[in-house]
Amino acid sequence: MSNKPQISIFWFRRDLRLTDNHALYQALTSGKPVLPIFIFDKKILDKLDRPHDLRVQFIHQSLTEINLQLLKLGAGLSVFYSTPEETFTQLALEYDIDCVYTNHDYEPYAISRDTMVSALLKDKGVGFETFKDQVIFENKEVAKDDGNPYTVFTPYSRKWKSTLLTDPIKPFPSETLMGNFYKHAGDDIISLQSMGFESSDWIFPSKEIPESTVKQYAESRDFPSIPGTTKFGVHLRFGTVSIRSLAQYAQRSSETFLNELIWRDFYQMILANFLHVGQGFSFKRQYDNIIWRNNEDEFEKWCAGQTGYPIVDAGMRELSATGFMHNRVRMITASFLTKHLLIDWRWGEAWFASKLLDFDLSANNGGWQWAAGSGCDAAPYFRIFNPALQTQRFDKAAKYIRQWVPEFDTLEYAQPMVVHEMARKRCLENYAKFLGKS
Repeated sequence: MSNKPQISIFWFRRDLRLTDNHALYQALTSGKPVLPIFIFDKKILDKLDRPHDLRVQFIHQSLTEINLQLLKLGAGLSVFYSTPEETFTQLALEYDIDCVYTNHDYEPYAISRDTMVSALLKDKGVGFETFKDQVIFENKEVAKDDGNPYTVFTPYSRKWKSTLLTDPIKPFPSETLMGNFYKHAGDDIISLQSMGFESSDWIFPSKEIPESTVKQYAESRDFPSIPGTTKFGVHLRFGTVSIRSLAQYAQRSSETFLNELIWRDFYQMILANFLHVGQGFSFKRQYDNIIWRNNEDEFEKWCAGQTGYPIVDAGMRELSATGFMHNRVRMITASFLTKHLLIDWRWGEAWFASKLLDFDLSANNGGWQWAAGSGCDAAPYFRIFNPALQTQRFDKAAKYIRQWVPEFDTLEYAQPMVVHEMARKRCLENYAKFLGKS
């Protein structure tokens, strides 16, 4: 008979909240005191640009808030800077663990990590249970009548909404079970500095729903100079808000905003059912035949916001300065890289992945493949955004441009690195050559 404390473990990952948390709810109803943990995974952090990564700071800040709430209950959050296998090996020495609870993660690294952790725990006689939490519908819960996954958004969204009528959103009120945490003297959260990162006075977007923004979302979302979007991406990425509560709110307030949440489910579904998109391949495999120009000097100018196209440069500078880029501008900048410069969409995907606060593999990959024409989209490959026309439509007074490119109407501003008409013609010829189009 072990004299070690008998517990279950809840493993925080992309769900940094105590309310309406599916796996946390299951853990807290398991009958065992629950020890909540978080692992700053060295395998992930070692790939980041130290010491400045606002995403790590956001995670740390969110964990600190959770820990303060738990300390008031006589509990506490255990945070590790290690690898999952080392962490659970250590915890198994200290505790008699009944089961580890966590929520699904659909990315390739996460799947291999969870397979490894599950096997490790099984060898120690410990259960490993995972639950759906970061999406409303996953995998093939919304599928064609023949059971195959959708590959185009519009019919998927219609089926998604009809499915919701028969399978309505149900919350998991983990916040009502807070007395079931394992009671122990809580520790201070591991510092950012000890992991090689620095903190800043950066103010992250609020996780309070901006009601006026949501209600005016359909009219305002395409104009980057006004606060027409929620900037909720970082909270959805790290689960500091519940997708269920947000979707329920969107149902009541804005179908356009609800559609944006459905896009999240759609791209997660694509990642789960078409594994090659998460492994560096085009969704439409024939697009891997394209030979890109991949001019490194031109790529660096694009990254730095020095293309000579003001709307593109504004977006790239906003991204580098804030970790955010307006969604309309994301499409314009991605189209410019892939179509005007004929640079492989994977280069742009990786750059966004390194900069975006709300970086999410499925959505980032989906957006980049949409821009390149290689993704799951019904539109033809010859859709090429004209930056000048996009500016006329969505930033006519150049208010957004002036905010990020103050020199754009002076002699100091860079000359356009490519002429639109020539670039469009070159792009169409290149795509046709490698895709066998005539």
